Amino acid sequence: MKLKKLMVITATVSMAASITACGSGNNNNGGNAAATNAPADTTATNAPATNSGEAVTDEVLPEEGASLVVWESKEERKFAEEIAKQFTEKYNVPVKIEEIPPPDQVGKLTQDGPSGLAADVILIPHDNLGKAASASLLLPNDIFGEQTKAENTEASIVGSSYDGELYGYPRAAETYALYYNKTLLPEAPKTFDDVLAFSKTFTNKDQNKYGIMWEVGNMYYGYTFIATTGGYLFGKDGTDKDDIGLNNEGAIEGLTAFAKVKEALPIKSGDISADIKRALFTSGDVAMDITGPWELAAYKEALGDNLGVAPVPTINGKQAITFSGIKIFGVNAYTQYPNAAKLYAHFASSKDSQLTLNKLVGSIPTNNEALADAQITGDPYVSAFAEQAKSSQPMPSIPEMGNVWAPVNAALPEIWDNNADPKAAMDKAVQQIKDLNNGAQ
Repeated sequence: MKLKKLMVITATVSMAASITACGSGNNNNGGNAAATNAPADTTATNAPATNSGEAVTDEVLPEEGASLVVWESKEERKFAEEIAKQFTEKYNVPVKIEEIPPPDQVGKLTQDGPSGLAADVILIPHDNLGKAASASLLLPNDIFGEQTKAENTEASIVGSSYDGELYGYPRAAETYALYYNKTLLPEAPKTFDDVLAFSKTFTNKDQNKYGIMWEVGNMYYGYTFIATTGGYLFGKDGTDKDDIGLNNEGAIEGLTAFAKVKEALPIKSGDISADIKRALFTSGDVAMDITGPWELAAYKEALGDNLGVAPVPTINGKQAITFSGIKIFGVNAYTQYPNAAKLYAHFASSKDSQLTLNKLVGSIPTNNEALADAQITGDPYVSAFAEQAKSSQPMPSIPEMGNVWAPVNAALPEIWDNNADPKAAMDKAVQQIKDLNNGAQ
């Protein structure tokens, strides 16, 4: 195991076990009104944190005339609108929601934050935290820090911290699993050989029908084919930027198996998007879909009792390893309204909000009380994600993680679309990552 031991332990035990136990536009920033990293001016005291979420929030007041812009994902817009409504009713602070894919938010914050054009509150995968925090783009989670630590899983706190400082407000733990349509496939396949065998009877490109689909050009999912057979990222404890195992013998074995699955999905990687995949799966034209819990609510609504969720099939006889992550709120260091922004991040990541997110989207909470709630413990789908989480690896959070995505997201389509040699494609990607790590632009 190459990744950070503490994170592995907490993610595969704390997250899974807990689960199983269960701007842009700130249109009010007005140009260069930059905040600092100093703690916000607040009336908060050192009163002990409680799980009620009220001990601190009752003593923090939003700035007079504050309004907020929040970046959210398209898939979770329904949740964002509901929480924004509740927050405005409670604090009389208007909230504007803007859709930005979470993986793109730190990059956009880097560009727009200093000029006062970024959102006040952003939503990011935890592997993006190191890049943002080391560039002083985020305010620490100071006012609500102790309360956040007390109420959430250890894994989520590790994922929300960088260099010993808590920055994030964790709201969901994530990994991906295999959704399947029971009317087409009564039982989930155990291996990718089973996936190919079924797909030979189902896939028909002319009819736009496929046995399985996932975003094959996206490293978030493709990492399964790299890690399951022995590839890795950033060496011991996931912190050595110079030890990259994306092109070692194990990684190439897995990527060779990855290329073979194209027999089940004979289309270009660029023809697969989340929207296309969702439409085909809910209409019964795709039998299996590898994706995360954010699709659960829509898939349950579309398929009802015919929806199944299972761990990702094995690869070359080995249990599939998936990426796992913590999705966290962060407060823009340049926000004009730090109190209001911190209040929103805290409010939107509370126990009740996480249960709302689970209800509307199907996410996996990080709040300990939410995980113990019957809404979660009685859910067979969440339990399936928990099973997959047991063999997941948290994404490294060092800043250099941001240099990995583009090279690997270019290599995977080369292998899938153009039959490129996996070793050659990944050698190129690794060299690009090393160059970026060493300061290349």
